[in-house]
Amino acid sequence: MTGRLITFEGIEGCGKSTQVRILHEKFIKSGKSVLVTREPGSGDFGEKIRQLLLRTSSVKLLPMTELFLLVADRSQHVESLIKPSLRAGKIVICDRYTDSSLAYQGFGRGIPLDLINTLNDQATGGVMPDL
Repeated sequence: MTGRLITFEGIEGCGKSTQVRILHEKFIKSGKSVLVTREPGSGDFGEKIRQLLLRTSSVKLLPMTELFLLVADRSQHVESLIKPSLRAGKIVICDRYTDSSLAYQGFGRGIPLDLINTLNDQATGGVMPDL
């Protein structure tokens, strides 16, 4: 693939979206073709997953259920948006990716990291960030 994948990771409110916007503007000004995306929530399927995760105040999702929803979104996201954009030579800037699952579901929810890594490997088809 000729494009590049750049991901931003961090806790809520740390400035990821701001940095994504600044980098996007810089690339656009330099004439680069750029896709800005996020996890969860890009594309129709991702947006439905995002809304489902945000609306679970009445239902406490089990950690594994939450992980499976995020991995399902990631698989769809990579195949439908990220890979085609990388093949087209675009720079893809993504607000969250696999490291967030390790942090939140692994260290935060106690799911074994090796399981999360295995699921992420399957969901991404090996597409990992360049930066």
